[in-house]
Formats: sequence, structure tokens, C-alpha cells
Amino acid sequence: MFTNFDDIASYLTDEGIKKTVVLCGAHDDAALGAVVDARRKGLIEGILLGQEKEVRALLSDLDEDPANYEIADIHTGAQATNLALDMIKHGWADIPMKGLMQSATFIWALIDKERGLCEPGRKVTHTTAFYYPPRDRFVFASDTSFVREPTLEDKVQIIENAVGLMRAFGFEDINVGVLSAIEDVKENIPSTVDAQKLSEMDWPEGIVVEGPFALDNALDPHSAEHKGIDRPVAGKADLLVVPDFLTGNVLYKSLHFFGHLPYAGTVCGTIPAILTSRSDEADAKYHSILAAILQSVHRERMASDAH
Repeated sequence: MFTNFDDIASYLTDEGIKKTVVLCGAHDDAALGAVVDARRKGLIEGILLGQEKEVRALLSDLDEDPANYEIADIHTGAQATNLALDMIKHGWADIPMKGLMQSATFIWALIDKERGLCEPGRKVTHTTAFYYPPRDRFVFASDTSFVREPTLEDKVQIIENAVGLMRAFGFEDINVGVLSAIEDVKENIPSTVDAQKLSEMDWPEGIVVEGPFALDNALDPHSAEHKGIDRPVAGKADLLVVPDFLTGNVLYKSLHFFGHLPYAGTVCGTIPAILTSRSDEADAKYHSILAAILQSVHRERMASDAH
């Protein structure tokens, strides 16, 4: 099990794993800086789709030779993303990455059924992996960007998608804490009712789903003990399932602006893809590249095992 992003980078380097990342909206200093960092470390090759003049100027600022990249002069996010997905479909690239463009434009291209890049029958979700110092390892949260008002069925897929990502990170036994504002079931608070129903479902061996939990007693054993919550997941959640899109988005951005924690934003339910906020710094985008490479390697191994 990987415990931090340095572990992931070392593993990928030692195994000689390298992927081709297509940066859509490459005229962005933070996203381009992350791609340059990953290329210099031997983890990726980069294809840059964006406003070429600005891209070349940014590369110059980074003391990076433009000859190290394929660069295409593309001025809209939709054109860039569509071209990136065509490259991936034809095997010319592996992972699309969102740069300076609207998230919605990137997402709609990813879920376009005609392109055949979504997993059949899967809900596309967003999972955040973050380093949690009190445990000295990763904790995950989902859905943090896509599903605005998830139904009970949506939450099942949110959990399944996130578990798939966590498998790529080396997690075997996984504690899932379903969040609400309180830890008691109240009929007038639908997220608590959903949490109880999710807890009562049958899950694969090694996955324990419980809720509702408030954030404190999902993460912190002392908070759970103080409130008299004696459940296997209490204070030990590996995956936090948020009640809705708004909660997830605020939590995702709070990790950076309040917690200053290392984190990665990952897309689940489709091909590995890198989607972070435009306000995220280069480190978060670099970590998201690492997570997407792990996803890609894990998918390849699963497909190989299936054959």
C-alpha cells in the first residue's frame, strides 16, 4: 500500500513505467509546470494542446525546451479535449489532463457515449486522494466534483468507483464512512437515511460500509469514543462518502486552503483522466498525474488478468 506521493513516484520510476499525457488548455502555468516536472522525472511524455505562443513562452519561463513536446495550436477547450480523446482512442496517448479550461467542457467530452471512453453502465465520479498526517497515509473522499445530488444508487457507484481507485493505491481492506452532519438517522435528513441503507447492503469481502457519520467521528477515534460511537468504521474511515456535490467540492478545496495537505484529484468510471481545479497549484496537479498513472497501470493489470 502506498502511503504518500513520493512512494508512488519512486515505484513508477523503479518499474520504468511511463505514460503519455495530453494537456488540454496547456497555456496554464500550474498545469504545464506539473507536466514538465513529471516529464523531467521520466514519468511521462507530454502532448500540449493550447495557445501555442503562450505555451512556448511558459516553457521558456520553466527553462524547458519545447522540442521535448508535441505542441498543437488550439484555442478552445472543446477542440483540445476532443482531439486528446481521439489520440487516446487511437492509442497515440494514454491520459487526458485538464489545463486552462472549464471543468464542464472537459467532463462532457469524457462522458460522450459516442467516443466509447466511459465504462458501460458506470457513473463518472471524482475522487480526491489526500495525505492525512495523523495516520501517515492516504484517505479518500468522493464524490468531490461531478454528481450534484446523488441518489442511493449513485452513491453505490461512487463507492465502487472509489474502491477501484483505492485498489490501485494498494488498499485491500477498506473502511467506508458515509457522511452527514450528524451520526443519527433522521427521516428529515435524507443523507442519514441513505447512509443507513448503504450500511445494510451486502458488499464484497474486505469492504465495510457504515454511516451516518459526522466528519469528526468518521476520521478521529477519540471523537468517536467521546461521542460513544462503537462501530468498526468509527474513527477509522479510509473513504469518506460525502452527501452531495456541494459538500464534496468544499471539502476538496478545504484540503488545500485550510489543511495545506498534499492531494490528487482523479476521475473514476471512465479512462484515467486528470481533473483538478484551475486554482490548484502545480503540486496538486503533479500528484494527480501520479494517481492517474497508477489507475492506468491497475486497469491494464486487471484487463490482463481477465484474459
